[in-house]
Amino acid sequence: MDLPPVNEKVIYLIKKFIKDKVEEARARGVVLGLSGGIDSTVTAYLCKEALGPDRVLGIIMPTRTTSPVDIKHAHMVAEILGIENETIRIDPLIEPFKSLCYHRGTKLAMGNLKARMRMIILYYHSNSMNRLVVGTGNRTELLVGYFTKYGDGGVDILPIGCLYKGQVKLLAEKLKVPVEIIEKTPTAGLWYGQTDEEELGIKYPILDKILYLMVDHGLDDQSISERIKVPIGEVKRIRKMVKNSSHKINPPEIPIPKGG
Repeated sequence: MDLPPVNEKVIYLIKKFIKDKVEEARARGVVLGLSGGIDSTVTAYLCKEALGPDRVLGIIMPTRTTSPVDIKHAHMVAEILGIENETIRIDPLIEPFKSLCYHRGTKLAMGNLKARMRMIILYYHSNSMNRLVVGTGNRTELLVGYFTKYGDGGVDILPIGCLYKGQVKLLAEKLKVPVEIIEKTPTAGLWYGQTDEEELGIKYPILDKILYLMVDHGLDDQSISERIKVPIGEVKRIRKMVKNSSHKINPPEIPIPKGG
């Protein structure tokens, strides 16, 4: 079972989406975080093709846990695309929280803090330059909640949010993204040694297929398990992730009083 292909029509529609949203907002361009990973790279390529290099600002925001290779790749992408870029190290912004807050932060809390600090920096530039903040999340990670709420999830538009991780890789190949970025192990770099697949507990190709059959085709757990030869317990685990993380991609809930 294969995911739908990423053809020229899909690419055209994504680029048109970017251009239309910028025009609707009467913005002067876009700003996005450049991590050196495949998702942010593909998003940057699409923004550059949709708007032109002069209307795209890439901000590289490393910490001490960011791989030097990722920083190198982020700079390489900005140079290839010819877009304006700047580097802001966020460790000095994170450090004060350790003394400001009485309660000691967990590894997860500190990792999410990094993502939220990056969001603040992106919106500072967005407000100052009248630009939209472009998110780099893909459909796979959005569905299972593998992103930080009000961090990398705090954006104006998500151009590749309609594409599963495997489709992003196919698109990267079509866009001629450097092969070393395409083949690199995905990581958010929130702590030393972190990898996305290890944290999710599943390989992306399998996760893509489960989600595609579950969400796009509405198949039940047993049918999914039999179709792609995955233990039904794993399918149930992924369904639970989707359900439990739905609040991350939906607006905050508001009570609806009745009567009175």
